[in-house]
Amino acid sequence: MSGLNKGVGRVEVTLKWDPAPAGAPAHDLDLVAGVFPTGDPHGAPAQLVHFGSRSPDGTITLHRDSRTGQGFGYDEAMTLELDRLDARYERVVVGVVIQQSGGRLTFGDIASTGIRVREGYTDLLVHDFADVRGARSATVVEFTRDGADGWSYRAISRGFDADPQAFGALMGSPVS
Repeated sequence: MSGLNKGVGRVEVTLKWDPAPAGAPAHDLDLVAGVFPTGDPHGAPAQLVHFGSRSPDGTITLHRDSRTGQGFGYDEAMTLELDRLDARYERVVVGVVIQQSGGRLTFGDIASTGIRVREGYTDLLVHDFADVRGARSATVVEFTRDGADGWSYRAISRGFDADPQAFGALMGSPVS
């Protein structure tokens, strides 16, 4: 990247899935973003943004939350304003976790799952969770600060057999 390239600035991450069959407990999937500090980009997240929360500075906001997957198209949406994120943070990981209140569910148990990462009208990443069918949670994309060149992104499809409480601690771990 040249010094004039700002990299990725403001992105929207959206999530979709089909509702549970009639009579079955609702399928509830949630977007989660972990923000990691400079000097410890694979440790514990300094911030964990999920349903009912946002980053303290307002740069990461979940502005649409679905508990059922009912709706047209993408049911959950999170905005990340990476270009406004404080310089003390160098990595942001976005993932999805399946709530387990209706029994053990994996991505393979839920129809039509999909996630899209966009900057403006440009799709940066589209993923369907087919490669993590047996997982209860998964990371999808990471954004890393590239010094003066801003932020870059890469897909990191990685499944975990972790419930919502454990996923936050695991999502930033290095790939082995």
